[in-house]
Amino acid sequence: MGTLISVASGKGGVGKSVVSANLALALAKGGRQVILADLDVGGADAHIMFGELNPSVTLTDFLDKRVSRLDEVAIPVTIHPNLRLIAGTGDTLATANMAYARKKRLMKQFRDLATDIVVLDIGAGTNYHALDFFLMADIHLAVATPEPTSVLDLYRFIKLAAIRRVLGCFLARSPLSEVLSNRDFTSVEEVMEVAGATDAAGRDAAAILRSFRPGLIINRVSGSSQVNVLYLRKILHQYVGGDLTLLGEIPDDPAVSQAVRKFLPVLEAAPESPAAKGLLAVSAAVEQLVSVSADKSEEEAKQPEKKQTRVLISNPTFSQDPQASTPLKPEVQPPSIEPRPPGGINSAKNTSGLVA
Repeated sequence: MGTLISVASGKGGVGKSVVSANLALALAKGGRQVILADLDVGGADAHIMFGELNPSVTLTDFLDKRVSRLDEVAIPVTIHPNLRLIAGTGDTLATANMAYARKKRLMKQFRDLATDIVVLDIGAGTNYHALDFFLMADIHLAVATPEPTSVLDLYRFIKLAAIRRVLGCFLARSPLSEVLSNRDFTSVEEVMEVAGATDAAGRDAAAILRSFRPGLIINRVSGSSQVNVLYLRKILHQYVGGDLTLLGEIPDDPAVSQAVRKFLPVLEAAPESPAAKGLLAVSAAVEQLVSVSADKSEEEAKQPEKKQTRVLISNPTFSQDPQASTPLKPEVQPPSIEPRPPGGINSAKNTSGLVA
């Protein structure tokens, strides 16, 4: 069973697929057996970045049961022998109401793939598929640019992922599971209040939330605009309960778009470019996370009774565009900034606190 790495973003157009493709290639060049899986709803394009313009099989073939095993649609990539690709197509996962059984079958197959690492290129946005596929991984990566809209959308994505993660814990063991699964939640605090945070499930949920620490990758960084990562971490910790780990920054570099036009990852097309060097630094940070995850999995295998159950919510109900709700109550209120992140902090007029 390989390590699953999910790569997502709060909005599209931030270079998430470019990061995913180059990360998969860098890990493969480092000696790992890697599969890059394109789970971008309606916008799959990873195959284009590797020059596989007409893949012989795609994820759709598995979903439509033309093949029985997900491994059968993992095609070799000519750039490197350690890398395979599960290509998407324009209609891959495009049905917004994918049946629970179908999604469960797909997620189980990802766990059964015979490889060292699976890099999951998750579709942008906060739809249910994006959140579920993001959370099923062992390592969670989030990509953003220094633009204010990207940072605020990233906050919303992580907030909703945290809600879904905590809600899944209660659904697994709470007598209120039916009530919880049919209610629209817009904050972690709301879930804890309804479910009751004093029982064992509540304690487990709090522990899971504290351990939810996505890795942040800032793309297209220039000298004129940078993300205030420390402030973003403070807001996430106080109003969501989770945290971020900054894995690296990738400079804005024309070599990336030039590589895409050549149907190549920038690591292959321009290995000495600033973007390629930034991506290699991110890959090195991810390698460390993979090693930690592998050690943890080995330890859990020795103690199967302590394994955490992964839960997929079969009837998601919270809003895809939640409005502000009662925020978590930090011991010290943060300084006033505008606009404050959505879903727990009211919107306002500028983003001086998050973007420098």
